[in-house]
Amino acid sequence: MFWLSRRSRNDLFLLYAFADLGRPTAELRSAILARAATVPDLGVRLREVPGDLAYPSWVPCEILPDQFVEHAGVTDWAGLRTAVGELLGTGVDATRRPWRLHVFRGIAGAPMRRSAEETTTVAVLQMSHALVDGRRATAAARELFGGGAEPGGGLPTPVGRGSSSGPVAAAGPRPPAWSDRLAAAAGALLLPVAVARTFYHGFRSHRARERLAALTEAGLVPPPGPGFAPTAVNDGSAPPVSAHTVDMLVFDSDDLRVPGHTLTVVVLTAVSIALPEYLAAEGAPVTDLGAQVPMALPGRGKGPARNNYRNLSIGLCLDEPDLPARADRIATSLRARSERARHPLLTAQDQVTAVTPALFLRRDADGWPLDTVPAAIAGNTVVSSVNRGPADLVFGGPARFSAGFPAVGSVMRLTHGVHGLGETVTISLHADPVVVGDVEVYAGYLRDALRRTVTALR
Repeated sequence: MFWLSRRSRNDLFLLYAFADLGRPTAELRSAILARAATVPDLGVRLREVPGDLAYPSWVPCEILPDQFVEHAGVTDWAGLRTAVGELLGTGVDATRRPWRLHVFRGIAGAPMRRSAEETTTVAVLQMSHALVDGRRATAAARELFGGGAEPGGGLPTPVGRGSSSGPVAAAGPRPPAWSDRLAAAAGALLLPVAVARTFYHGFRSHRARERLAALTEAGLVPPPGPGFAPTAVNDGSAPPVSAHTVDMLVFDSDDLRVPGHTLTVVVLTAVSIALPEYLAAEGAPVTDLGAQVPMALPGRGKGPARNNYRNLSIGLCLDEPDLPARADRIATSLRARSERARHPLLTAQDQVTAVTPALFLRRDADGWPLDTVPAAIAGNTVVSSVNRGPADLVFGGPARFSAGFPAVGSVMRLTHGVHGLGETVTISLHADPVVVGDVEVYAGYLRDALRRTVTALR
């Protein structure tokens, strides 16, 4: 993730909206920086090893004032959306600091405000994907905006500092250059051992693939997800992504709940309506679509695995006209792909990457064809769903809702985030305007599709 971030924007952006009760920004800054010093994942940075002879490591570092960025001049919801789109084109330098917090005060017209006069503070936590995945980022944000604080921004009880990254200090100088040279020397000396381990695990991985294929053929393990033909939102002839647009549909969670189906299935079913209708209106009709759905893997929690998930390839079943039957088929596919993703034989295959020497993996990351759209892709869009827990978070006022924006790239130029906070659910859209000319138009199709889906499934 770190090496790929040098070639494309893959940071995580977690948006939280709070009632703005007028607390001075200076007090919010002081409170949030003090609180950040108690969060283990926020008190580290990456230290690279010369020549990539070993993998970068996380080392303690101090929290800097410039990690709290106030954005002045944004006053309303439309302006906020534009500003967030601009943020999505930026990236943090994890070797300096792997996160920053963007703050917008006094936003008028935001969703879920309690009165017409209420304004909103919007906080956007930007984090390196090398540091965290979506689940771990949510955990860090909950500690940063931890529930139980006074609405004015008081500090909660500090959390423990122990983690897989070691103790986190409030301040710490950069390790001396000799330690970098020592790490490089150790990496060079151990390179033959690492190569041998790679061959050994490569052989075991080959055997694991053979066993998995046999179990799949016997019907004991669900098959892998299908590939999908690229569509107009996967336009390989379009120039590289240079701009970003966003929209957010915010709902009371009761408005989207359907007995017998998860929220992810409800949204996937709605996307199966909205995206074909949008593409047809744009003169690019389709007969088949799929979605890539990230799934968090069990175990390890705050252990060494900072990105602990797999991407599932889910067909959207456009050939099924009956919406309840379509939702059932999507749910069945989601369960089958999830079962396969958790199979131990896939974990055995992952061990090859885990022991590959840093020098070789860096070469692969630098050479990976990010700008090439293959003939079959894992999904035409992304639907990433994370439950961010109760709405007991505080930042100058109580939390109202949360949103997130899965990255776009040359292959997938339209993505969906589904994020619950308390009794709200936000469906966020992130698009490349070269391919999706007006994301609000697509948002209109999706809002209508959600209404139709919920009505049909209920």
